Amino acid sequence: TVMWSMSIPKTPSMTQFALNHSHIVRVNRKGTQLTLELVREFVAQNNAAQIKHVIQILSQEFALSHHPHSRKGGLIGLAACSIALGKDSGLYLKELIEPVLTCFNDADSRLRYYACEALYNIVKVARGSVLPHFNVLFDGLSKLAADPDPNVKSGSELLDRLLKDIVTESNKFDLVGFIPLLRERIYSNNQYARQFIISWILVLESVPDINLLDYLPEILDGLFQILGDNSKEIRKMCEVALGEFLKEIKKNPASVKFAEMANILVIHCQASDDLIQLTAMCWMREFIQLAGRVMLPYSSGILTAVLPCLSYDDRKKSIKEVANVCNQSLMKLVIPEDDETDEGKQSLSLQMEPKEETLSQQEVTSSECHLCVSGSLCSTDKIPVTLNLDGIVQVLDCHLHDMTIGMMTRIAVLKWLYHLYIKTPRKMFRHTDSLFPILLRTLSDESDEVILKDLEVLAEIASSPAGQTEGQGPCDGSETRLGQSELHVPIKASLKTSPTHSSMKGTECSPSTPTMNSYFYKFMINLLRRFSSERKLLETRGAFIIRQLCLLLNAENIFHSMADILLREEDLKFASTMVHTLNTILLTSSELFQLRNQLKDLKTPESRNLFCCLYRSWCHNPVTTVSLCFLTQNYKHAYDLIQKFGDLEVTVDFLTEVDKLVQLIECPIFTYLRLQLLDVKNNPYLIKALYGLLMLLPQSSAFQLLSRRLQCVPNPELLQTTDSTKTTLGFKRSTATNIDYMELLQHFEHVQNKHLEVRHQRAGRGEHLDRRVVL
Repeated sequence: TVMWSMSIPKTPSMTQFALNHSHIVRVNRKGTQLTLELVREFVAQNNAAQIKHVIQILSQEFALSHHPHSRKGGLIGLAACSIALGKDSGLYLKELIEPVLTCFNDADSRLRYYACEALYNIVKVARGSVLPHFNVLFDGLSKLAADPDPNVKSGSELLDRLLKDIVTESNKFDLVGFIPLLRERIYSNNQYARQFIISWILVLESVPDINLLDYLPEILDGLFQILGDNSKEIRKMCEVALGEFLKEIKKNPASVKFAEMANILVIHCQASDDLIQLTAMCWMREFIQLAGRVMLPYSSGILTAVLPCLSYDDRKKSIKEVANVCNQSLMKLVIPEDDETDEGKQSLSLQMEPKEETLSQQEVTSSECHLCVSGSLCSTDKIPVTLNLDGIVQVLDCHLHDMTIGMMTRIAVLKWLYHLYIKTPRKMFRHTDSLFPILLRTLSDESDEVILKDLEVLAEIASSPAGQTEGQGPCDGSETRLGQSELHVPIKASLKTSPTHSSMKGTECSPSTPTMNSYFYKFMINLLRRFSSERKLLETRGAFIIRQLCLLLNAENIFHSMADILLREEDLKFASTMVHTLNTILLTSSELFQLRNQLKDLKTPESRNLFCCLYRSWCHNPVTTVSLCFLTQNYKHAYDLIQKFGDLEVTVDFLTEVDKLVQLIECPIFTYLRLQLLDVKNNPYLIKALYGLLMLLPQSSAFQLLSRRLQCVPNPELLQTTDSTKTTLGFKRSTATNIDYMELLQHFEHVQNKHLEVRHQRAGRGEHLDRRVVL
């Protein structure tokens, strides 16, 4: 603080001399004393005009002079005026402050220091009276905070502390007028300016009478940018400031403008700086938990920021954990009521009483809020929250198409889709046609967990009542638009036909149960097409996928529909491979225990209908057809089939499958069959069928295995069929007498003839190519 002597006496002659010869008065220490005396004299006379005249002379002819010494003297004189004015200095602050602030930009660092010193004395005298001029003072100080001269910077810090004390002790601070300047200055890239800004935010936040939280949306983006500063000290200060704001938000959530800050957090949750991203993600977590459904209109943006974080490694474990909480909390905000039509929601909101509304129920339309730059809400207590389902599905679909995203992100996306199909099925089925292709492609994912979640989504699509298309079956022309590469399905194959009411020969129709909808058959068609075009998927994951579907859906429906589709498959080689896969699953999977028991006795019309449907498609593979007959205890028909094997082309693949069937007979699945070998009298065709397989096999390990098994059969002489045996057998299998086995046998011959014809055609093309090569 500059102190001046005030010992010069008051004389009129001195006053007159100063006014008449101001151009030759040098403002030095003696000049300062003169100025004090002059101003005090004018104050005593209440002569405001003369006071302003003195200040004008000191400003225009000295402080703003081109001569450095004059400017220095002018600054000292202005400070002296302020001291002389005392409590009345507030009346002349504009005239006192403006020339001093101009000198803040002086090229001479010493003059900038004197300007800072002069302003300190002016502010110290005026105290609270300077608050109306706070913005210009703050603007000037923010520049001095970044001054390269250490003395100037030190002086500005003293002035800064004084000004903070004044603001803290006053209740007249104009926060509304200050916010625009703060919003502008907060984007400064200078470290010292940033430190200055943060220090002021901390001070304002600590003042009880100043509610800076109301204006947080104006400065939040700038704070997050400062959080990425290279200086550890500044980052720490900014982190503390953000922490204080978050504490205040938790204490007073009802007064927080969550929606206005949602998009800001979405942006910074995607920052490359770890500290910024983690802090923004923590804020997002608190916002979702505190604001509840107010955040729903911003769901697509939140998911865009959160989902990639779920695949972070241990280096970003903290961010990953917070992102996971955000994801789970946001998912819980989606409720069944979001599946209602917009008209229904509007009528519902009109019936609600305002007193029953809480913060978590404040509602905002997606069209007005989701894409707005400021995120400002209008009349949030009257506008219903609308789930922006289109935007969410678009984000989820985009992430599924991105092959670079991590496994945990893909799993989270699929969990979201499943959750949306559960909570908002009617609205979600509007997007099913666009989602269906990528969901099918996801079945080729490397992760079993991803495939499991994908199957859950597909199963929900195939079984949800909301997916039932009224007045249209799954094959009423809808599948004909899917492309020429798809499997062909006849028109009469419809989910409307129940297997209970269909005849035994009418097995072309797929089944229908209350849990299946119009998309089920479409799913089966596209799944088989996927297996057909991607044989590696069928080999490596085919059994896994089908087994899981049997757990998620009705196993009988799956096998019935796939058999129905494969019956019309034009690629016979694929049909044979697919039938072999399905048969292996049917005979070996624990998930199909009930279905095997249903087929074992053929006691019900449904089981007999299923057997006939499976049989017709199983004919693509002779050995699987025999195994199906073994499973259903149709031993005579199995024996008849094996008799036909002599007319087939026996290949290495054929013998390999017979070998596998022999191995399968020794498994626990066929325990009942092996026990029936003890009852030779009632099961002669079982023994004959097994001997038939034995005769087909070369002298191999399978031959030895089956041979040893047949050696254990008691009383071999009873193998011949007798009339009594026929009677007993007929009594035992009376429940299956309405199956036309002769027609099934003819169908088997027809299918095998087609296979033989195709193989010969393929062989002919190969021979023709060989000849061309030779030529």
